Amino acid sequence: MKNCFIVENEEGKRIDRYLAEQMPDMSRSYIQKIIKDGLVTVSEKPVKANYRLSLYESIKVTIPELKEPEIEAEDIPLDILYEDQDIIVINKPKGMVVHPAPGHYSGTLVNALMYHCGNELSGINGVMRPGIVHRIDMDTTGSLIICKNDMAHQCIAEQLKEHSIKRVYYAIVHGNIKEDQGTVNAAIGRHPIDRKKMSTKCKQGKHAVTHYTVIERFGDYTFIQCELETGRTHQIRVHMASIGHPLLGDAVYGPTKCPFKNLQGQTLHAKILGIIHPRTGEYMEFDAPLPDYFNNLLQILKNNYTFSSE
Repeated sequence: MKNCFIVENEEGKRIDRYLAEQMPDMSRSYIQKIIKDGLVTVSEKPVKANYRLSLYESIKVTIPELKEPEIEAEDIPLDILYEDQDIIVINKPKGMVVHPAPGHYSGTLVNALMYHCGNELSGINGVMRPGIVHRIDMDTTGSLIICKNDMAHQCIAEQLKEHSIKRVYYAIVHGNIKEDQGTVNAAIGRHPIDRKKMSTKCKQGKHAVTHYTVIERFGDYTFIQCELETGRTHQIRVHMASIGHPLLGDAVYGPTKCPFKNLQGQTLHAKILGIIHPRTGEYMEFDAPLPDYFNNLLQILKNNYTFSSE
């Protein structure tokens, strides 16, 4: 695959940094590797990663085709909320990666789905992501819809594109949110320095809106409900951190040291998922019960807050 760029207003910038901004799905280290391999040219000549750009130069980037590894079916238990001939809705556990990627070729939800569904998964997203039409982070729990055929996949993908799917999350955040409800309307894009993170402070972010409602306050922590109007990467985590209330346990966007021992990642649960069924046209809503760790954490916070208030 080839990408072409014309330098319009980035004169003097290093080419590796420029390309990292232009191609946010690729890490800077990967871009530096393909530059080293001679796959990036400026005015038809290979350059080094520290090459400084001049105005109106023509850049060509050749992305080598990745050889996808063979993904194996694995007998991993699934918590199935609903299943029919077109879709399957899973209550994803904490710590499970949705689809295979470098470093995670086994133990993923896709490995489990291949065992459970056999060949009954949509092929639109290729062999690495069969059936996967959307995803939630590894340490986020809750409702996730998987499509068993291309008809269902196209229908659900269209609903996601139109933002018509109902997605309600429960979360625990740092700090005491004073207002009972609010909205964060801030575009999200790749962090300008740390490319593995997302940020509201970027030049070319995508429109993102999160509505939040306070369920209960526990002094230094607040239990909230978040409803997504859009579905950007790490949206709730980034938005709540941007207003000074990062998610409890989120070491990426919040404090690196977690105040609760053995808490693995952010306290975030995809509670409710509402869709129009691709075959029947009926509205369906799925409710994933809170996982044990979340309920236990709520009980600890209630006990501590009650004790400190007395």
